[in-house]
Amino acid sequence: MECLQELGYIGLFIGCFLAATVIPFSAEILLIGMLVAGGDPLTTFLTATSGNSLGSLTSYGMGYLGKWEWIEKWFHVSREKLERQKSKIDRYGPLLAMLCWLPFIGDVFAIGLGFYRLNFVKCFIFIVLGKALRFGVWVVLYVLYGQSFIDFIMQYI
Repeated sequence: MECLQELGYIGLFIGCFLAATVIPFSAEILLIGMLVAGGDPLTTFLTATSGNSLGSLTSYGMGYLGKWEWIEKWFHVSREKLERQKSKIDRYGPLLAMLCWLPFIGDVFAIGLGFYRLNFVKCFIFIVLGKALRFGVWVVLYVLYGQSFIDFIMQYI
């Protein structure tokens, strides 16, 4: 984590990318950390959104390739878990991509959207939109409430 902090925005991008793929940790912590360290809110928002979106698109791509050994090894998603998501994917289609930001289940959604070959452009748009809304809320709360917001968040970490 310290290595990512030393890298600044590049570290934020890499961390947010990894948080949406193989490393299970919160990209929000990286986002807030960058803001607390004095990062520009817009640059921080754009960096986190692009890194995290690209991570989910990587998961989509892995699903699209459909190599079970890769999906199970790198994403720890079993065939049964992905098959359980089929009804949700059939029902909501690319709109489900807006939920790729959710912890644990979001990765399964991204992989499933690729595996079941849903329209890439629509999935791309909804993934980015979902990630932007998520990070936008955090940035706005930080900009509006500053240290009070951080103190409130620290109570629950």
